[in-house]
Amino acid sequence: MNALWLEDRVLGARDDVSRPVPPPGEALVRVRLSGICNTDLEMVKGYYPFTGVPGHEFVGEVVSADAAEWVGRRVVGEINASCGTCATCRAGRRTHCPTRTVLGIKGRGGAMAECLTLPVENLHVVPDHVADEVAVFTEPLAAALQVQAQVAIGPGVRVVVIGDGKLGQLVARTLALTGCGLTVVGRHPRKLARLGDRGIATCAAGDLPSREADVVVECTGSPGGLALARDAVRPRGTIVLKSTYHGETSLNLSGIVVDEVTLVGSRCGPFAPALALLAGGTLDVTDMVDDRFALADGVRAFGRAAEPGVLKVLIRP
Repeated sequence: MNALWLEDRVLGARDDVSRPVPPPGEALVRVRLSGICNTDLEMVKGYYPFTGVPGHEFVGEVVSADAAEWVGRRVVGEINASCGTCATCRAGRRTHCPTRTVLGIKGRGGAMAECLTLPVENLHVVPDHVADEVAVFTEPLAAALQVQAQVAIGPGVRVVVIGDGKLGQLVARTLALTGCGLTVVGRHPRKLARLGDRGIATCAAGDLPSREADVVVECTGSPGGLALARDAVRPRGTIVLKSTYHGETSLNLSGIVVDEVTLVGSRCGPFAPALALLAGGTLDVTDMVDDRFALADGVRAFGRAAEPGVLKVLIRP
């Protein structure tokens, strides 16, 4: 089948990749649309040693499954495939299963191909009225919602989101629904303008007050963003690390201790609330799509996605 293939930090298009065969309990899904996120871009740079088909944001159609009622359904899918039987899974922490595979990231071929496989229990049916270009945002939107699953945020809470990129946009747009006092820090006028159009306050890093924020959500994955988060958070405040960091990052832990700052790592999130937001029209993501490419032009799509100021780039098999 046709697919993008990542190996030794080299991304290429291939037409000879074996179509995955779903084991019992899994479904074969024909990919209708996939999205490029920063994790995909970082993997090409060597963030994680992965060989295979990348991509974990998708919407597709079930081709085959043990349960016949799934066949033909349009679906999105949670990316962590866990064993379901270990102590971690039984404790309800399935996204941290020590033997899990992760779609397009760890031990499992991803969405930038004609087909993929996932456990049926990972799949969520997409309502008929939700367009593919909206449904494909379910996975990153779920990750954005995980912040609220981990930290109590509501009216009166002063929140700063650092980063105006793909993830920062979704985190900010979901947090804005809570009624919190929200400010987004970014560097790209065009991206900040999209938030401003939605009534979300924005500013440059130099204009951000020090030690006032109750919660800071760091979405850049850069040492500079982390340093800015540390400066912005108040004593006994919370920093949510929403983006992965490549390599070692320095942090003054003495200051964290003295100011009693809480650090929260945040990764994958709940699909059902994300789909509900998209299906109900509560959250508009259509303005975030900046470009679309055919799968055969996937390498060029990655180049486009890496350009400054670009938000979501989609790939259609």
